[in-house]
Amino acid sequence: MSAPTLLTGVSDERLEVAARGLRATRRHRRTRRAVVTLGLLAAAVALCLTSLMMGDYPLSAGQVLAAVAGSDAAPASFIITELRLPRVALGVLVGVAFGIAGALFQSVLRNPLASPDVIGISQGASAGAVAAILLGGASGALVSLSAIAGGAAVGLMLYAVAWRGGMTGHRFVLAGIGVAYVCSSVIGYLLTRSEVQQAQSALLWMTGSLAQADWSLVRSLALALLVLVPLVAAVARALDILLLGDDQARSLGRRPDLTRGLVIALGVALACVATAAAGPVAFVAFTAAPIARRLLGDGTLALLQAALVGVVLVVGADLVAQHLLPADMAVPVGVVTGAIGGPYLIWLMASGRARAA
Repeated sequence: MSAPTLLTGVSDERLEVAARGLRATRRHRRTRRAVVTLGLLAAAVALCLTSLMMGDYPLSAGQVLAAVAGSDAAPASFIITELRLPRVALGVLVGVAFGIAGALFQSVLRNPLASPDVIGISQGASAGAVAAILLGGASGALVSLSAIAGGAAVGLMLYAVAWRGGMTGHRFVLAGIGVAYVCSSVIGYLLTRSEVQQAQSALLWMTGSLAQADWSLVRSLALALLVLVPLVAAVARALDILLLGDDQARSLGRRPDLTRGLVIALGVALACVATAAAGPVAFVAFTAAPIARRLLGDGTLALLQAALVGVVLVVGADLVAQHLLPADMAVPVGVVTGAIGGPYLIWLMASGRARAA
């Protein structure tokens, strides 16, 4: 056998080994992604079913499923369809919105602190809603619209402040933390000028709660997500390429600044509509994406998995807030998620992972 033929044989053998290794890695990632996704979906369904079963009038799983299918008689049907199901459905939608919003911000700005509830978007929405209630005596849809306007105004201000020939996560996060403090100060000032009854009605927009859930609110949020989630899916491919770096993205024909602006706009919109429906449910957007990416372990965006983690966090926290705490300790869902996310933020800062990102 001649030397070139021998070298060609060795090279082909190495290429085949490398190809088998690559196929095995891809197969392992697909399997892990499927297992993680199905596991999170099963956990979300189990938590929703448990929430529908528990309450002052306990129901079996069969009664719940029959009521949801419309084949059960009163009072189980009324309890499920009019009282418990709207709350669970709102929790699912809020979890999806906050989970995806956090994943978008943290991915495009490459900073685990870049979450709507850390950089002021949720606080801006809260300030808008509280101002509408305490200054204008507003209620209902007008309060929700004010919340969206407040969050959107903060998003635009952050983009203008942090832009300096380009957008970096470091400037955006620092500017956002400052804006969050300003919004909190505005809310505090408005509360000091309000009556006790007005302050009580504004509490929802400071802590986050699902207690106000009804079908009209669920429909409004569902319609908003029907518009926003497909747009997120449309820009997800461009965001994947952006994660390779701006130079690589440009070489592949992408416009990094335009993509970054679109992703931030979608993240702001998702955070605003979720806050307008349930208030600033703390730390869901902050923790959902890191948990999802840690479970997958492949460095991808994990948008679907972040949405499912968001559902698990919101519905699970509401289950704890409603049924697992003593009656005299009943709290809104935002208090429970804050108790979960606060230690994670402390660990993140103490371990230096925020700087590393």
